[in-house]
Amino acid sequence: MHIRVELGPAPIDNLTLARSFRAGLNQGSSSLGAICSFEGLVREYGDDRNVIALELEHYPGMTERSLREIAEHAAERWQLLAIAIVHRVGRIELGEVVVVVSVASSHRHAAFEACAYIMDRLKTEAPFWKKEISASGQSWVASKDSDGLAAARWAAKD
Repeated sequence: MHIRVELGPAPIDNLTLARSFRAGLNQGSSSLGAICSFEGLVREYGDDRNVIALELEHYPGMTERSLREIAEHAAERWQLLAIAIVHRVGRIELGEVVVVVSVASSHRHAAFEACAYIMDRLKTEAPFWKKEISASGQSWVASKDSDGLAAARWAAKD
């Protein structure tokens, strides 16, 4: 089982990332049956309307460790072949990719579940601080009850 965690300010080329993820799998496993990927993008609405960019801050070292631990927990829950988490930090413009999570497994159910689990835990546990930038100013984004509820569903399945 291979885990890849990357964090940085460079734009994410999701097509190159998908090709790289798949190429890494083709080298080692004939049991590959499913790849599930999620791409999160900067959208024009959030706590404020007319968002033009996000600014993401993090603690280097701590954030990478947190993302790796989340991936490792997913690997303990489901039979997976590989996980990749690639996340941007810094200023990210409207429409750009913020995060990509890819999960490979033998079966689609495990890939779908693990991908959702990783995103739900990432939204509630990873040490990121998000600021929305709009035409009317800037504001820090508070945690959302809906994210907490989404993450709580996994505790109920333990």
